[in-house]
Amino acid sequence: MTELGPVAWPPDPIRTERLVLREPEARDRAAFVELLASPEVHTYLGGPRVRDELERAVPGVPERWPGSFVVDLDGAMIGQILLRRAPEHHRPAAVGKADLGYLFLPRAWGFGYAAEACAAALDWFDGALPGEPVVLATQTANTGSMRLAAKLAFTEVERFHAWGAEQWLGMRPPVTASD
Repeated sequence: MTELGPVAWPPDPIRTERLVLREPEARDRAAFVELLASPEVHTYLGGPRVRDELERAVPGVPERWPGSFVVDLDGAMIGQILLRRAPEHHRPAAVGKADLGYLFLPRAWGFGYAAEACAAALDWFDGALPGEPVVLATQTANTGSMRLAAKLAFTEVERFHAWGAEQWLGMRPPVTASD
């Protein structure tokens, strides 16, 4: 039993045309630090973390827990996909549902990698937990994430104000085995 329910973890690596979604490994540590310290990545996420603090805090094998996928391009980490249960402090419409999150290094932006990786993770999720909806939250000012949410078939559930900005919560309807 994992945070995502009765799902064996980790799954076999998920391969797309250009990417591999896999469990984090020790070789990904520097990329995780770069991702978490990037001002560009965290523009809509409350700002970056301090690199020196990350260097001390990030474990040798970072983010190794159910629902955390490294997005690998040609053997190097370019991003992370997160699928986890929305916590109790989340919006009521999201609590208990799977929550999709993603972070990509700025050098990987603009090539369609986020759409490709998120679609693959959602396909895996649909096979592992058919019939479960998925939610996604982002700032409305984050036009790239808003476009990606629409491309992935998320539809608006609500808008709300939090962390000093307007937020958007979308839901992707559940996919059943017969779909």
